[in-house]
Amino acid sequence: MFEKLFDLRAHGTSVRIEVIAGVTTFLTMAYIIFVNPAILSTTGMDRGAVFVATCLAAALGTLIMALFAKWPIGMAPGMGLNAFFAFTVVGTMGFSWQQALGAVFVSGVIFLILTVTGVRRWLISGIPQSMRCAIVAGIGLFLAIIALKSSGIVVASEATFVTLGDLSQAGPMLAILGFFIIAGLDALNVRGAILIGILAVTVLSMLLGINEFQGVVSAPPSILPTFMQLDVWGALSAGLLHVILVFVLVEVFDATGTLIGVAKRAGLMKPERPNRLGRALMADSTAIVAGSLLGTSSTTAYAESASGVQAGGRTGLTALVIAVLFLAALMFSPLAGSVPAYATAPALLYVAALMMRELVEIEWEETTEAVPAVLTAMMMPFTYSIANGLAFGFVSYAVINTLAGRPRAVHPATWSVAALFVLRFAFVSE
Repeated sequence: MFEKLFDLRAHGTSVRIEVIAGVTTFLTMAYIIFVNPAILSTTGMDRGAVFVATCLAAALGTLIMALFAKWPIGMAPGMGLNAFFAFTVVGTMGFSWQQALGAVFVSGVIFLILTVTGVRRWLISGIPQSMRCAIVAGIGLFLAIIALKSSGIVVASEATFVTLGDLSQAGPMLAILGFFIIAGLDALNVRGAILIGILAVTVLSMLLGINEFQGVVSAPPSILPTFMQLDVWGALSAGLLHVILVFVLVEVFDATGTLIGVAKRAGLMKPERPNRLGRALMADSTAIVAGSLLGTSSTTAYAESASGVQAGGRTGLTALVIAVLFLAALMFSPLAGSVPAYATAPALLYVAALMMRELVEIEWEETTEAVPAVLTAMMMPFTYSIANGLAFGFVSYAVINTLAGRPRAVHPATWSVAALFVLRFAFVSE
């Protein structure tokens, strides 16, 4: 059955290899079932419901990828956009989480339209490589400051805005320990290093008596507190258009780059062989809409899927295994509820460190490329907003290149995005 459905022999793989690859990928991305509820619950969303929505969105998105695109790629709520959803849209801008979910839904519909019409590829080709790298690095810095703040390693200061926290406290000490565990295990190529680090800190905090053990396995909690609770009209009427723009842009760059990168590593983008990139793009676009209905932030393709490809995964059977494991994870809601903020902070910080590698791809010798890229990356953590970082980056790229006598070097896609952000700051008040 699997041979007929996924054409295993033609891809030089087997059921055993695909199952191992699926388990490998799941272990490397399973940390999201602990991190996503911890982040989104800060908005007032029910933590148990978000846990269920996270597992179901990941399973559904990955299942679509498995059966429609037949690529070995896992899907789940994306890191960065979940933080933007919680800490900027709801926490800073003051919108309700229902309106934020509405914005995610609208962005998913737009994303789907862009994919179907081919505009998505035009947009990708029109954004400079330096800006794409800066967006990833900037989101990494945004995650880093959230992690440092939530763990108490960095605290507020009237004199310097931020300063070092009290590292003798249990929270910061355990967060630092968790980070070292994750980094050390990952350096040793241990699969699931991030997941192990989260669980290790959680268990240690229980043994020290500073965290309460709530159990490991139980029936899944109700998803009703978040299911179909999105407020689409509220999102459209409350000045969230620029937030929707940010969701769309990050979804386009993050998901497309991941899909192409992992597919190339798996040998699925060879010129002599027809690829399923179009179907893969449709799969991740559809998953965003489904995730917003379930009650979670934007779903995206995970770069951690490369670990499964490294283990031999080449077909949708790998993704099918991942989807089944996310469904099985629904039984671990008590464990997810037991994970404290200082246990998930090391995961955020380590993911941030990995995202910073994108900075090496920037053309540092070219001022018109480097300066807008730096502004993009810096403004995200310093203004606590991915949206502001994108705005400063795109506008400065267009302006600096124009002043340098190179207006034609700016692609129409970049001009369009820059103009939208200028209009947003000129006519829309938060």
